[in-house]
Amino acid sequence: MSIKQIAEFSAKARSDAALAEQLKACEKMKELLSLAKANGFEFIEDTLYPPNEPQFTEDQLSVRMAKALLRQ
Repeated sequence: MSIKQIAEFSAKARSDAALAEQLKACEKMKELLSLAKANGFEFIEDTLYPPNEPQFTEDQLSVRMAKALLRQ
């Protein structure tokens, strides 16, 4: 449920092409959280948002999710 879990999920998605495609296809937070859980990661939605440090890169996320999670 921590930022460490988010970072580990992000790292796994960078090293697993199939998971990367699934992550990029997520348009809603519910989908992202479900995908993470299906891959053994659980975290609280609030930890994904600023002012917390982003754990994903823009190229990992759909445009919609990038706008929500990578606000600058």
